[in-house]
Amino acid sequence: MKRNFFISAIGLLLSSMVLAAPELSPQGIIVNPVPTDLQVRVWVDKDPGKTGNPVYQIGERIRVSVQVNQDAHVYIFSVKSTGEIGLILPNALDQNNFLRGGETRIFPPAAGARYTLDVGGPEGQDRVLAVASRQPLSLAQIANIQTGQVSVQGADNLARALSIVVTPLPQQDWVSNVAFFIVGRAAVTPVPQPQPSTGTLSVNSTPGGAQVLVEGRVVGSTPLNIVVRPGRVDLELRLGGHQAFRTSVQVRPGETAVVNASLTPVVQNGLLQINSNPQGAQVLVGGRVVGSTPLNLTVQPGRYDIELRLGGFQGFRTSVGVGSGQTVPVNANLQALRGTLEVFTNVDARIFIDGREVGQTRGGLLRIDDVEPGTLQVVALAPGFRVEVREVRAEPGRAQQVRLNLNRAR
Repeated sequence: MKRNFFISAIGLLLSSMVLAAPELSPQGIIVNPVPTDLQVRVWVDKDPGKTGNPVYQIGERIRVSVQVNQDAHVYIFSVKSTGEIGLILPNALDQNNFLRGGETRIFPPAAGARYTLDVGGPEGQDRVLAVASRQPLSLAQIANIQTGQVSVQGADNLARALSIVVTPLPQQDWVSNVAFFIVGRAAVTPVPQPQPSTGTLSVNSTPGGAQVLVEGRVVGSTPLNIVVRPGRVDLELRLGGHQAFRTSVQVRPGETAVVNASLTPVVQNGLLQINSNPQGAQVLVGGRVVGSTPLNLTVQPGRYDIELRLGGFQGFRTSVGVGSGQTVPVNANLQALRGTLEVFTNVDARIFIDGREVGQTRGGLLRIDDVEPGTLQVVALAPGFRVEVREVRAEPGRAQQVRLNLNRAR
């Protein structure tokens, strides 16, 4: 939507140095008495070379250009022949007043401008002043950026007010420049244009491709521009896997109403299918017991730490991610715990378990790890001694002691 900023309400910025009393030029504009390498140049579109006083008719549109040779914050004011002052830049619709060195900027901009500058009466000589500063200036006490209004009137009063604004700055950090133009009177009164009978609705969505319904009727998919009758329009967007978006838009004649919709994904629970071999293992999710295998567990999307416990078997741990509506299987082959035998003999002897020699005691001891759980036959043989046989039961995850006393053979 464009707004008009009348040049009669857009003011003139004047600057001065803190170390000396402000000096006013014959035009009532403060100039920096200290030479500085920072330069700013301002001109109007009818006089880009600044060779004279261009003439603008009352009601005619005007464009203001400004250029700096170094990075600077630029403030543009206008002053009418009556002394009425207003703020051009920054304004409510264009608050970016920072220019790079060598950059030229036009106000209103050539493309995408949301406002115009129109010359207002009365007839006389008006001025536009630009002030460039290496640091931002605080205009809160003298100007309202949202309305463009300046609280002081007359170039002299503005000069005094702005001399306070630039007080904290080094003398070399600001500079000003002025452009003049003559305000005349339009010879022909513009003929009012007929009011447009339609408006435009511009609909966009993230992600795109959403079905668009206007007043309950499907009209296309995003991104979409559609001509509609002015007034209140009920709008709905639909996209699979996302929540429906609904809103009402006021469309004005001849204007474009823009709707940018961020569609929210529909979150669906996922499923954890947890099983083990052998079954019956205790299941812990996030450290909390939730059941035993086999187990189907409904969860919200996210990442989960899973642990399985079963007596006589090694513990099982894993971490899995579950997406929206996703089924994630977890299958664990549990490994049986092995036992340990500690065989003690009264003499060093060869040791057999279930007919298989597993070693020889040294100093009367042999430790046998990784023993299959269950009932085992342990045999001890030593030269000159009777064979000693013992049945023991190896327990998973435990150390079992076996003492064998061998007697001498006769």
